[in-house]
Amino acid sequence: MPATARLPALAALTALAALTALAAATGSARAADRPDLAQVTRLVVEQTNAFRREQGARATAPNATLAATAQGFAEYMARTDRYGHGADGRQPGQRAGAQGYAYCLVSENIAYQFSSAGFRADDLAQRLVGAWKRSPTHRHNMLDPDATETGVAIAQSPRTGRYYAVQMFGRPQALRIAFRIANRSSAPLRYELGGERFQLPPRVTRTHEQCRAEVLTMQLPGEDEPTRIEPRDGELFAVERAGGRYRLARADS
Repeated sequence: MPATARLPALAALTALAALTALAAATGSARAADRPDLAQVTRLVVEQTNAFRREQGARATAPNATLAATAQGFAEYMARTDRYGHGADGRQPGQRAGAQGYAYCLVSENIAYQFSSAGFRADDLAQRLVGAWKRSPTHRHNMLDPDATETGVAIAQSPRTGRYYAVQMFGRPQALRIAFRIANRSSAPLRYELGGERFQLPPRVTRTHEQCRAEVLTMQLPGEDEPTRIEPRDGELFAVERAGGRYRLARADS
């Protein structure tokens, strides 16, 4: 699993691929400005959604279950000063599932910040969001076009004064994409979807369910160039032979 290290400390992980960043911070808890953490979480969500819109992605909707998942993990790290996606012995998907979040995908950014002078709410939010935006792995999670929901939480360690932040993104299982592909020809077919290869015998229909919109690539018999389509939920595609040529197209039934 690749790893990077950046300051301030932060880490990002998705259910499909993971990158972890760990860094040490020093300092003890001192009398300092203490921000309203509820306000900080709102600002993180707002700034992240503004960033998504700027980059052409849709805003994510706050989800109470993801927020509860993030809160539990932020409080765990603040209580123990253990840092990392698996600090509590579980992974983001396991924590979300334990809270009852039925997901297609889950991703997670984490970070911590410390200042002996403390933080204003807007300053802490900007530092967290800015650090995530500058890191390719965290930026990827923030801009994931397939993520539709988010949950953010921040907790402060009573021992070190560190502020631990957890930012989660998800897509619920209810939004999975389901489509069918039918081989109505007499020739066996091969195609690729999401990096995986499939065979489709003659007169067979296969149903695919996936969480991300993937391009389907098929090399039709007798054709020099492959045919590429991007299936949408509920669609049916059929391969038929007409006039001596094979054709892949959307079908009514």
